[in-house]
Amino acid sequence: MSLVDSQTRADRSLRRRTWALRGLLVVFLAGAIAAIWVSNTWLTQRFTETTRNRAEIRLAIYSGTIQSELQRHSVVPLLLARDPVLMRALETTSYQDTSARLISYVDELGAASLVLLDRDGRIVAATDRERLGQRRTSDPFFVEASRSADTVFTSNEPETGRFDFTFSRAVRTPDNRLLGVILVEVDLARIVERWRGTAEAVFLTNSQGEIILSTEPRWRGRTEVEALALQPPQSAIQRALQATGDFAFGEAERRFFGSETIRLESRIPFRGWRIVSYTAFASVRERVNAVLALEIMGFALILAGGFYLISRRARLRSDRLARESAELRRLNGRLQREIAERQRVERTLEEAEQSLAQSQKLAALGEMSAAVSHELNQPLAAMKTYLAGARLLLQRKRIEEAASSFQRIDDLIDRMGAITRQLKSYARKGGDALEPVDLRDALKGALTMMEPQLRTTKVEITRNLPRQPVMVMADRLRVEQVIINLLRNALDAMRDVDRRELDLLISEGEEAVLTVRDNGNGIDDLDALFEPFYTTKKPGEGVGLGLAISSGIVADLGGRLTARNGETGGAVFEIRLPRIEGGSARAAQ
Repeated sequence: MSLVDSQTRADRSLRRRTWALRGLLVVFLAGAIAAIWVSNTWLTQRFTETTRNRAEIRLAIYSGTIQSELQRHSVVPLLLARDPVLMRALETTSYQDTSARLISYVDELGAASLVLLDRDGRIVAATDRERLGQRRTSDPFFVEASRSADTVFTSNEPETGRFDFTFSRAVRTPDNRLLGVILVEVDLARIVERWRGTAEAVFLTNSQGEIILSTEPRWRGRTEVEALALQPPQSAIQRALQATGDFAFGEAERRFFGSETIRLESRIPFRGWRIVSYTAFASVRERVNAVLALEIMGFALILAGGFYLISRRARLRSDRLARESAELRRLNGRLQREIAERQRVERTLEEAEQSLAQSQKLAALGEMSAAVSHELNQPLAAMKTYLAGARLLLQRKRIEEAASSFQRIDDLIDRMGAITRQLKSYARKGGDALEPVDLRDALKGALTMMEPQLRTTKVEITRNLPRQPVMVMADRLRVEQVIINLLRNALDAMRDVDRRELDLLISEGEEAVLTVRDNGNGIDDLDALFEPFYTTKKPGEGVGLGLAISSGIVADLGGRLTARNGETGGAVFEIRLPRIEGGSARAAQ
């Protein structure tokens, strides 16, 4: 027997076992589904019957409560009609203490209110004194009680939509002469409050089929058919069920009209009244699902065990997987070659990106040409101020002071020339003329340049400078240029502030930090703040290059220019430069 035949026979046997296992799996799943379906049906019927029995018991309790309440109140008019105090008050027409007597009875009897009427139908005593003096001659309770020798029950629905239930009886003398009528009003609404809080919608109907009490106020005054005809989503049916508690399953409409609710009805032996309840099987599905979950878990464990046994048979295919792994190794070698080719392309792309970066740097020189006019505006403004001051001093024959102004103008001219040289050397990133600079002196020089503007602007400047020098390796002129830009922006930001405050702080640690804080309106867009040509000023007041140039200068010096909004308002700019180790000592020498 050849090796090929043996391998073929083994493959056929493996395929037969595989199909047999698949058939067993299908049979197992079908049996599990059938078992779960039968369990669901049987448990649902059983738990449903339990819920029905409990609903019937509750309905019997509701019916008994209503009967007890009506019977208890039906005796009250008979007792009060024989009260000698009330009879004497009606005979003598003296009703001073009658209302107080009724009030003393109402809490003990549990009635909603008590009313005493004379023979003319006028209310002469009542637990609600605001009703005194009203005439109720034509009301049904007065008319029927006057004509009857027994207690009369009446029910009517006033404009408020609330049904009133009353027991009334005529008060007569021993010779059967009518003295008045005693009226007892029954408060059945408190019974409705007891119905709330359960998974039921309950209502009470009179002999005409009109709903007189219900867990849903909108049902009152309607027949059962009219009440159930209300449509979702704001239907009275849904609100009645929602008032009873959370639903267990499905949509409210299906739960109410479908098999998941039950209608129970009981007759009350009083004037043809009936009580009806709709019960939602709120606990049935939860209990059934709990049992089904255990069944499903058991089937899942059996299935997991079967899969475990099947997985062991997968080892028979290890030889085939070995052959496939050899093919994968060949594919892996091809993939490695493709990766090497991609790395080479990425290196070529990186070189192209470096060339593009140099081109972008040269393009930035075009932006710097626009920055020249921006950076020269401040010295020109200062020169204009000094020239105006010098003119006035010459007119007043103050030659020495005028010469001082001219000297400052000369310094500004030198500064303008230095600025143009710095802007031209931007492509070389500067760094050729760096020297130790005391950050305090740079701040003082910048304040001197800004002196004309600071003199005309009412601003409170607070300086917090260390006593010893704070040395950094920089170009003092360029540092002053950055500080002037920050001071000028701070003054512009405080233009609309009544009290302008400017804080200047120099601190040193691992870095030398110069902080400029104002109390202006703050910064709206911190991300775009240092981008060229970004500005919040009006047209003609700035082109948005000052902070971009300042950030580039600080970066050339090996530092950082940062900005943030202050905790109490305003903006905070920080110039962070590397501090020279031992700089303070060398400066002291």
